[in-house]
Amino acid sequence: MRLPADMMNEPALQTVMGAIAAKDSRVWLVGGAVRNALLDMPVKDVDLATDALPDVVVARAGAAGLKAVPTGIDHGTVTVVCRGQGFEVTTLRRDVETDGRRAVVAFSGDLAQDARRRDFTMNALYADQHGTVIDLVGGLDDLYARRLRFVGSPAERIAEDYLRILRFFRFLAWYGRDADPAAVAACRDLRGGLDGISRERIGQEMRKLLMAPDPVPAVRLMAGAGVLDRVLPGATPDRFLALEALGDRAPWLARLAALSQADLSLDLRLSRAEARDHRTLVTALAEDWSFNRIAYRLTGDLAAGAALLVQTGPSGSRPGWPEAQAAARPLPIAASDLQPRLQGPALGRALTAAETAWIESGFALSPPALIDIAILAGESR
Repeated sequence: MRLPADMMNEPALQTVMGAIAAKDSRVWLVGGAVRNALLDMPVKDVDLATDALPDVVVARAGAAGLKAVPTGIDHGTVTVVCRGQGFEVTTLRRDVETDGRRAVVAFSGDLAQDARRRDFTMNALYADQHGTVIDLVGGLDDLYARRLRFVGSPAERIAEDYLRILRFFRFLAWYGRDADPAAVAACRDLRGGLDGISRERIGQEMRKLLMAPDPVPAVRLMAGAGVLDRVLPGATPDRFLALEALGDRAPWLARLAALSQADLSLDLRLSRAEARDHRTLVTALAEDWSFNRIAYRLTGDLAAGAALLVQTGPSGSRPGWPEAQAAARPLPIAASDLQPRLQGPALGRALTAAETAWIESGFALSPPALIDIAILAGESR
């Protein structure tokens, strides 16, 4: 079996592989690039494995006029840049010692040994310079069956890095249909190890999982294995399942808000913008915002996510989101229309009342009518 010729003939890839494989060394594509190419899915990053030592990779890249950056030299990784594209080149390795978060490795010349230390069988596929696929752990059968299975013992692979529990569910969401029961059992039994993983790494995995086209089976399995509430305390899948049942692909933050309405800024190390948007979505859900209010207050993915999320709330599914989007317009009066009659807090009350009336009217009230409402509200005590 071979990878597509158009991929293997890409000039930058051939230049890098040719430079590294000079003289007595071998080089292979590995992991996601091979997996995605075989599934006819987009290939974003191309990782290479080689039996050449890192200093040899750096020297050969330089001799070929390529830039070599020692991005993970202690673990054998050098990024080689060709035509503006970076290729991570990693020397074949074997684990010497692991603590559940990071590994001490030794370099190896044995491809089978390198394959045995990888996480899932579908990620342990290699391809040589001609595109010929090399499968040493039964990954091809699993890939085409969309079966997610750890390489070797699930418990041993997880104990090497407990983040692999979340990676298991993330890869299931993106690439799998069938989860190996032994793998699920190991994730359940060893989930306590996630407590020692940094919140940043957990947040990264949850983002990627919730960005999958259909994360429902993976999230349902996470909940059943006791993993979901391990990383999102108090989270339940019920509202998330209702959100997904609406049939539209919700943005990942809306999916997160459906799973948990708690402050997750520390649990997942959300960025300031992500934390703010998550709070906005939770508020929209709690206050059961109308489509008009969403269309007036929010834009883009945040608006689309809120419009889906509120349909899992008290009012349930409702029509009219496209109409609300089309009708939404800025408030057609300004503070200057109310001054000098109203000032200070009275002016603030007035503008708030005018906005509320504008939204509730479906953006239909005339400016004079809005001014009347604003003045009445501003002058009331």
